[in-house]
Amino acid sequence: MPEEALLKIEKVSKHFGGIYAVNNVSLDIHEGGIWSMVGPNGSGKSTLFNTILGLYKPDEGTISFKGERINNMYPYQIYARGLVNSFQTPRIFHSMTILDNMLVAARGHQGDSMWNSLFMRKKWQKQEEKLIDEALNLLEFVELNRMAFSPAAELSGGQRKLLELAKVLMAKPTLLLLDEPAAGINPVLAKKIFRKLNEISRNGTTFLIIEHRLDLLFEFASWTYVLNKGSIIATGKPKDIVNNPVFYQAYLGEE
Repeated sequence: MPEEALLKIEKVSKHFGGIYAVNNVSLDIHEGGIWSMVGPNGSGKSTLFNTILGLYKPDEGTISFKGERINNMYPYQIYARGLVNSFQTPRIFHSMTILDNMLVAARGHQGDSMWNSLFMRKKWQKQEEKLIDEALNLLEFVELNRMAFSPAAELSGGQRKLLELAKVLMAKPTLLLLDEPAAGINPVLAKKIFRKLNEISRNGTTFLIIEHRLDLLFEFASWTYVLNKGSIIATGKPKDIVNNPVFYQAYLGEE
């Protein structure tokens, strides 16, 4: 029997008024590796991401994650099941330190329980120490560890993107949707990050990535979906996609 898809999208459409931002899209994401979604601006990529995450409700079709239908769930319920995303525009707490931003992103804080906070102090304090170590390691990965105790408001635009990436990794997702993770980041660090994501993907986290830096994305992606005008127009390995005339026609708008 074929392996069950980790994420299965079946004939999903999302329209705003008379405009179909996503039109009858079906795709499967299987466990492991880096999967990519590309297409020109306005092709429906971010709308499809937001529909997967429950920020939009699909007008038609179904979305399943780990065999469970999720398109009628709230975003926090989807997040709790291990489907996590980073936003194209970073969402950070500017007045908090960078380290505190990381700790907020972690799931399953034992100290959130009133009983634990009052009577199990040593238990949740031990967990907090472990989370701090994990957060500092991730901040080192994105080269922000030296600023861990600085307010997040001091970060540049590119550094905020890096913090957003570190935060979502802190949540230990099963499937991580990344929307342009390399935008605003210098090419050397961007390639280093993709190498690390590739390494992480071998240890249980699957990635679905939107990225306009196609040379970087195609170096690491194992499979690509090409969207244009809300529909999937090509699928395949990156080396096959770059030889497909439909791919160039979508980006250049000509034969």
